[in-house]
Amino acid sequence: MTMNEKTPKSLRLQIGIFGRTNVGKSSFLNYIAGQDIAITSPVPGTTTDVVEKPMELLPIGPVLFLDTAGLDDVSGLAGRRLEKTEKIFPRADIYVLVVEPGAWGEFEERVASEARRHAAPLIVVVNKIDRHPPRDDFMQTVSGLSAGCMTCSCADAGAREHAVDAFKGLLIKVCPDDFLNAPALLGDLVPSCGTAVMIVPIDLQAPKGRLILPQVQAIRDALDNDASVLVVKEREYAAALANMKRPPDLVVCDSQVVLKMVADTPPGVRCTTFSILFSRNKGDLVEMVRGAAAIDRLSAKDRVLVAESCSHHPLEDDIGRVKIPRWLRQYLGKDVCIDTFSGRDYPADLESYKLVIHCGGCMLTRREMLWRIRRARERGVAVTNYGICISHVQGVLGRVLSPFPAAAEEFRRQRSRAATKDSGVNADN
Repeated sequence: MTMNEKTPKSLRLQIGIFGRTNVGKSSFLNYIAGQDIAITSPVPGTTTDVVEKPMELLPIGPVLFLDTAGLDDVSGLAGRRLEKTEKIFPRADIYVLVVEPGAWGEFEERVASEARRHAAPLIVVVNKIDRHPPRDDFMQTVSGLSAGCMTCSCADAGAREHAVDAFKGLLIKVCPDDFLNAPALLGDLVPSCGTAVMIVPIDLQAPKGRLILPQVQAIRDALDNDASVLVVKEREYAAALANMKRPPDLVVCDSQVVLKMVADTPPGVRCTTFSILFSRNKGDLVEMVRGAAAIDRLSAKDRVLVAESCSHHPLEDDIGRVKIPRWLRQYLGKDVCIDTFSGRDYPADLESYKLVIHCGGCMLTRREMLWRIRRARERGVAVTNYGICISHVQGVLGRVLSPFPAAAEEFRRQRSRAATKDSGVNADN
């Protein structure tokens, strides 16, 4: 059963799509969804009832789009159609108002007024920019009347990915915190009464008498979800497995020992790293797997940013300052330029980098991490994280993505794309 099938409507983020007839409300819904959900036609009033479309809109989660009839409908059934549209006003968590360039009047103001009355954020989508590019003064006015604004042409299939990305960015910006909840660290990966093995090296980075925060949070999440946890060091892991009556449901390790963990873990047992768990919990795991593909495209002297969201005293063999740069250069066989930047922001020259390798973000909120991922993408910079990078350069990324089907599929897609490109280059040679 998929997330779309098992999440009830009441628990979804409900997104109402409003606007006049023929501004492209249904076309925008189809454009974002990437499929024909609502019937579209140049005939005014084509949408006769509220069209509901549940879908999984990553990285936000389960949403429900509510496509409404045109507010300026004057057909014979206009009264009944508008009654149903008005029932969506108190129901929608977010209002999406689709307009044409230069068109802002009583109908648009009505939606903006309802959004204010119901304390719901308003996103304005200026559609049909291929026909009439919007004036700067119009965009400034619209931006001042809404929580977020974007332009698009639903007729431009080539620009769809950019439009979807922009729309997701606006949703992340205005989404109520209740609907931006992070997924479980591992509670959904281990069944009730199941067992997770956690491999925790005790090295210079482990505080004396304590475990580091990601390890503690993972243990707590497993216990909160009624699972058992077996904590071992990497040297004792194989012996611990041999002593278990049945294989564990999940194995999680520190990224620095991922190669040994994979070597010691039976093929049928799902395994991953703490850093990859946090990539999913705090941000967008699929996007960061996609970003890892940029590692193989790096050239000598390209700049790579190692981003730490917290400040800590660097140790002798620091993971971000020493180990990742060393492993990356060994893998590439090239002397790429690697900078380390600490804190809750990026350096001013972010666009000069080819890749951001981000820490797990255990000190950040999910919204902060999603914003950092998006900011890198807006500047054309690929972004991945510590655990994904380490697993990739050590050749085990596919194995440690086994608990995450969507991310594993993206990894396979990126590998296939790279293989096809390499074949083309070899053929040309």
